[in-house]
Formats: sequence, structure tokens, C-alpha cells
Amino acid sequence: MTDEGYIKFQCDWTESAPPSHPLLSTLMAWRDRLYGLGLIGVYRDGIGYGNISVRDGGRGCVISGSGTGLLAKLDERGYTRVISADIVGNRVVCVGPVRASSETMSHMAVYGSAPDAGAVIHVHHPAAWNALLGKIPTTDVAAAYGTPEMAREIGRLVRAEEHRSGGIVAMAGHRDGLIAYGRDPDAAGEILLAHVGPFI
Repeated sequence: MTDEGYIKFQCDWTESAPPSHPLLSTLMAWRDRLYGLGLIGVYRDGIGYGNISVRDGGRGCVISGSGTGLLAKLDERGYTRVISADIVGNRVVCVGPVRASSETMSHMAVYGSAPDAGAVIHVHHPAAWNALLGKIPTTDVAAAYGTPEMAREIGRLVRAEEHRSGGIVAMAGHRDGLIAYGRDPDAAGEILLAHVGPFI
């Protein structure tokens, strides 16, 4: 890995108490389950991967924080509230105990493109990624992780899907990366496992 896992956008972060959300406990349960399956974690070089979020109102979300992939269990102190994300300006505004995940732009692109999507999950799995690349909606290989280009690609693919309330995308420019979304964390998690489960 090179600079994978590092924030590439301007992050305007205000440190504060952990966020609250009616689905936060469900989100945390899914995150810890995915960690147990190796879909969220940390590489040998110490760079974390994988993140999870739930829509928070119309414009924001509650998302796991940057650098939290190394933690087997993540309580509410590992999450932050994204107030806004400007893909064109490459800027995220967040409030919470930690900075927002490096893939925040990708999550926000899904929410902006699929009005019925209520949760987004980003994981890494080499075998699943290799098998699904090009067989499910797949981003342009030139779009790197955490960039406005990746966010725009994800938004384009999500908007093109017939059923925009849920689906899965392969991130060609983000090795091993897959992003699933659904109406809530349970729906997003089930969509993800339906595609990735055979490779675990």
C-alpha cells in the first residue's frame, strides 16, 4: 500500500462529544461484525481500511472515523457526524471525537445520488474484488480512493442503477475496495454479504 487510508480532502473538524443517532447501535454491530470477517481492518503496514455510515438528515451522515480500522470493537467515540461534503471543493465538515473517514466523499456521493439509501458500507476483500470487478457496476480505474473523481464515479454509477435504494459498486481505482448501500445498515450489510460472502 502507498498512501491508502489517508484523508485527501480538506477536513474541517470540530472536536466534540460522540454523535447520537437512532441507528447507531445497529451501525456499530455491523461494523464490528465486518471487522470479525476481515472486511474492515488494518494492513500489516498499519494503514486501516473499511468504514461504515448511516444517513443523518438530508445532507449529512454519521460515519466511522479515520484510522479506526485497527480497532476490533468500535464504540460511539469512534464515529463522527458529517455536516456537509462539497465534492467539487473537496471539503468535508464534521463534528465529533474523531475526523471523518478518508472515504467520506464516496459515502456522501451515494447519499446524494440515491435518495432512498440510508446506509453505506465500504470494505476491502481481494478475492471478492477481483471476482466482481467489471461484473457489478465498476468505477473508472483512473479514479483514486478518497478523491472527488472517485466520488463522482460512484455517484454516476448509483444514479444509473434501476433500483437506487440498494446496490454494490466495485472501486477499480481503489484496490480491493467495494462499496454497498441500502435503506438501512441491515439492508446494506445483507447486500454486501450476498456478494462477498462466497469469498470469505
